[in-house]
Amino acid sequence: MERSPGLSVRLKLTLSYAGVVMAVAAGLLAVVWVFLLRYVPDPREGFEVVAPGASPVPVLRSPSRSDLLDAFVPKASIVLAVLLVLGLVGGWLLAGRMLAPLRQITKATRLAATGSLSHRVELEGRNDEFRELADSFDAMLARLEAHVAEQQRFAANASHELRTPLAITKALLDVARDDPSCNTGVLVDRLLAVNARAIDLTEALLLLSRADQRSFTREPVDLSLIAEEAAETLLPLAEERGLTIETSGDVTPTVGSHPLLLQTTTNIVHNAIVHNLPESGRVWVTTRADADAVELTVENTGAELAPQLVSRLVEPFQRGSERVRTGHTGVGLGLAIVKSITQAHDGTLTLAARPSGGLRVTVRLPAATASG
Repeated sequence: MERSPGLSVRLKLTLSYAGVVMAVAAGLLAVVWVFLLRYVPDPREGFEVVAPGASPVPVLRSPSRSDLLDAFVPKASIVLAVLLVLGLVGGWLLAGRMLAPLRQITKATRLAATGSLSHRVELEGRNDEFRELADSFDAMLARLEAHVAEQQRFAANASHELRTPLAITKALLDVARDDPSCNTGVLVDRLLAVNARAIDLTEALLLLSRADQRSFTREPVDLSLIAEEAAETLLPLAEERGLTIETSGDVTPTVGSHPLLLQTTTNIVHNAIVHNLPESGRVWVTTRADADAVELTVENTGAELAPQLVSRLVEPFQRGSERVRTGHTGVGLGLAIVKSITQAHDGTLTLAARPSGGLRVTVRLPAATASG
């Protein structure tokens, strides 16, 4: 936004410091002047006659107020002038020293505006208002840099994932064109499978964008009922893999989007089913409520997971190459969608490796108020 030029903060502070010095000095001189006036008489000059017909002799008198005024004002003026110069010079130097941290922050801000997010203020010294501002700015830059890097990875991965089905489709069509005797039914089945994957990926991206924009209607929901609905929906898939799903917990009232929270729970349970033991695996779905929040926890058996792998599972297109995988691993956006939906509902998502193997996923959301 265009603004007309004005005085610098340093000049304003300098004038303020000098003004305060002059005001204090003027007040002090005024007090001294008033104090002196109380003890200085103002006699009139007179003459004394010593003899008849003789000339009058001037009478000696003490200093008067006019004499005091003549002696005091020039000296006071010099003192005020000296104090004014000292106030301006000292104020300018002091203001420059005080504003030095602000110049560092301004420099970092300008660098960030040009796209350089790796620069940090790193203001030294003890804690004060400027250092709190610098530390907050550094933390903001760190979060922004991480977010930009994550978005760049997401864009690159999304482009790769979207290009893959298109490349497969092109290859299949090229084969069909070059070989008229190929099995059309097999070709159509493959094209349908590739097209279904592309549709699933596109819908997942749209859902992720919708969650990030928070463009949904909030209503009272019970997270425990949503957990039961998700578990019931995925029960056939669990039985197909010889897994057992156990659902338990308390009534967990919260406020949010029922479809999005159902998608969140379904994604977590689906992830627990797909990345499990080859046989005799188990999935536990529990809900819990306290005064301020409600929790959904999904645990599953499985291979032991490294902490570094667990921390990356919520990133888009991170399927966990070290985990047990099957043909139902999805498009790699399941837990990324869970994270976005949870954050859009002002909640937190926590992933932790189970000591005996497998994963524990906890979604914590604000509890519904009595009025809500």
